[in-house]
Amino acid sequence: MKAEVKWAGEARFDGKSETGHTVIMDGAEEYGGKNQGARPMELLLLGMGGCSAFDVVLILKKARQEIIDCVVQLDAQRAETEPKVFTKIHAHFIVTGKNLSEKRVARAVELSAEKYCSASIMLAKTADITHDFELVEV
Repeated sequence: MKAEVKWAGEARFDGKSETGHTVIMDGAEEYGGKNQGARPMELLLLGMGGCSAFDVVLILKKARQEIIDCVVQLDAQRAETEPKVFTKIHAHFIVTGKNLSEKRVARAVELSAEKYCSASIMLAKTADITHDFELVEV
């Protein structure tokens, strides 16, 4: 996998993925930024959320669960001193569907956390990561 990050002046950087997708990163105003994009650490957290939600949806579809929506709300804490790594991350999944099996959703979240989500497994090297979920029946 390859990517490129180019300085765009002040505290802004433009990232481009190997697949051609772009993302803007910018620093806080106190560091010369203009709040024109996400902070790099926010992107790490979003990446973990996207990775784990992708897994949960895919696992539930393979289990023939009638899933309509999946939202993961992330709450993270960082170390107070440099390097300010994530120390705690909680992922709360809200899974919406028809006749969803609580057991299958729990297993999907567990499989993502322990086996499939590379991002959360990597972040777990520095952070205590916890998960829970709720089902919304429609």
